[in-house]
Amino acid sequence: MPRARPVVICGGRRAATAGRSRRGWASRALLIDALGTLVALRPPAPALVRELGERFGCEISEQQASAALAAEIRFYRSHMQMGRDDAGLRELRRRCAAAMRDALPGEVRAGLGDLGELADALMASLSFEAFEDARPALVGAREAGLAAVAVSNWDVSLEGVLEHAGLAPLLDAVVTSAAVGAAKPDGAIFRFALELAGAQPRRAVHIGDSLREDVEGALRCGIRAVLLNRAGAREGVAPPPALTISTLTELAPLLDRLWT
Repeated sequence: MPRARPVVICGGRRAATAGRSRRGWASRALLIDALGTLVALRPPAPALVRELGERFGCEISEQQASAALAAEIRFYRSHMQMGRDDAGLRELRRRCAAAMRDALPGEVRAGLGDLGELADALMASLSFEAFEDARPALVGAREAGLAAVAVSNWDVSLEGVLEHAGLAPLLDAVVTSAAVGAAKPDGAIFRFALELAGAQPRRAVHIGDSLREDVEGALRCGIRAVLLNRAGAREGVAPPPALTISTLTELAPLLDRLWT
């Protein structure tokens, strides 16, 4: 049976359908990270070079674009909690655009006028796509009767990202740090996701690509933890009792072993 639209936690409040949906959920849950686990960011530097050229007539190198984007990412990670609602998200994006602008050469900054348009250029440069193994993994979780909840350090635009990537219909809920007011590895965001899924910690597993945010955060809450160490990742192997996999295709048999 097709699932209803995922419950999206926005502004720290549950969607109106949350209580009704939860009664139909299983008592086991898959909590899963977004960036690096379900979706990847396409290389943004070439897109930023193009956007600034088309919108402002500015010419920068991909190296300059990469440096500016690195500054933007640092600012975003420190301030993403601002994006807890639509108004906060708009302001967050403007301030991220300002951080990016300030990291560009002076002669380029002079040609970047309106901050709102610059924010639009930044967002047009950021494009996400689902990993090839993401959809099969979520389908497998559904077939196994698990409630699947995305748990991510992100602003409230995450649901739109997952929708565009074609993954949102396979999720029962999308929980972001900005909306909850707590970022992984803080246990509050995991407990909130468990409450939505209607699962106890011992009946849940969390998978993500960060030892600190995903593995340590989940283990502190008594949740089974799995590190996703994709090719080229730097996180290594998770210490016991956590497990390590290199692709989401390994998730289904792993889940079978966990609850047999």
